[in-house]
Amino acid sequence: MRVEEAPNPLAEGLHDYRVADPAVMVIFGATGDLSGRKLLPALYNLAKQRSLPAGFAVVGTGRDDLTDQAFRKHASDKIHEFSRTQPIDDRVLAALLDSLSFVKVDFSRLEDFKVLATKLQALDDTRLIPGNRIFYCATPPQTYELITVQLQAAGLNTSPGFRRIVIEKPFGLDLKSARELTETLHKVFSEDSVYRIDHYLGKETVQNILAFRFANAIFEPVWNANLIDSVQITAAEDIGIENRGGYYDRTGALRDIVQNHAMQLVSLTAMEPPLAFEANAVRDEKVKVLRAIRPLIGEDIEQSTVRAQYAKGWVLGEQVSGYREEPDVAQDSQTETFAALRLFVDNWRWAGVPFYIRAGKRLPKRVTEIRIQFKKPPHLTFGRDAMKEVDPNAL
Repeated sequence: MRVEEAPNPLAEGLHDYRVADPAVMVIFGATGDLSGRKLLPALYNLAKQRSLPAGFAVVGTGRDDLTDQAFRKHASDKIHEFSRTQPIDDRVLAALLDSLSFVKVDFSRLEDFKVLATKLQALDDTRLIPGNRIFYCATPPQTYELITVQLQAAGLNTSPGFRRIVIEKPFGLDLKSARELTETLHKVFSEDSVYRIDHYLGKETVQNILAFRFANAIFEPVWNANLIDSVQITAAEDIGIENRGGYYDRTGALRDIVQNHAMQLVSLTAMEPPLAFEANAVRDEKVKVLRAIRPLIGEDIEQSTVRAQYAKGWVLGEQVSGYREEPDVAQDSQTETFAALRLFVDNWRWAGVPFYIRAGKRLPKRVTEIRIQFKKPPHLTFGRDAMKEVDPNAL
């Protein structure tokens, strides 16, 4: 039986050249790991495909006392190392670097934010930008509220143009802190100006989950508890924390992967068809799934969860450190580098079907997958020996 490949409505126009409105993008934490590995290379990739508007500018900020030229050299090095668009086009890179500048900002100093405001106004005047701003928080989560408050105090949350703030995960450390952060953001920005980023959702393979499910009618009759035995979601990495001990020891696998990336995959796998393929409709269906997840309380926590840390050992003939021996990790740290959960979605479609989630570092191989395990047929016609080379009833 042949399954027709359907077009992905979420990817419609994804590879078209689209030019945004002119704006200044302010990167808080511009010399950090996230900016160097992801943001700066991504901006170059957009420039390469002609998707950046004329006049677009980037202002990097941080505690370092860098000149514009030093920041541009840093950006050039990171783009050469991490851009997926190789070889680097020197002409495109030079034009992008010319749009970069740097302002030293200590988040606790309002005066620094006022200097930033002056810089942004100057860029508006020289590059003919109509006051549009994008504030990207590539910083530790505990700085988000302070940055938001200082932006308001410096008058940076109001202007003739749009104002957008981008927040990285984890969004709060628990329910209380997440609500407090939301309250702070809503005092300064409207909800439609707040972008809570989950990079997994930007991957085309993740977006294809919805097209795979809802554009192929063959799957709907079997996508339920009658025929599915379990759903397994794995996000495994074969590397350690890669000199990110200061961040990771406050976060762990649960906050770093499970409560955002993995739960998004659970939602996309289990959700009902949305009324339309637009943001609010998809969000509403995902929320219904999350509300239907059975809470883990009492003995359920011990029986349905596993937490662990990787220890020192050998990988491909090379000795590697254990988690507690990594830089900036407490010697008595209880932060998990591996987490596994068994969840149940208590609704009509999924009642009784376990969802297994695994996420961790320093595991045997790097893999991100969703495995749908169907129930066994009542009789194995071919016998067990004949099925050794295939994995039956799994998608």
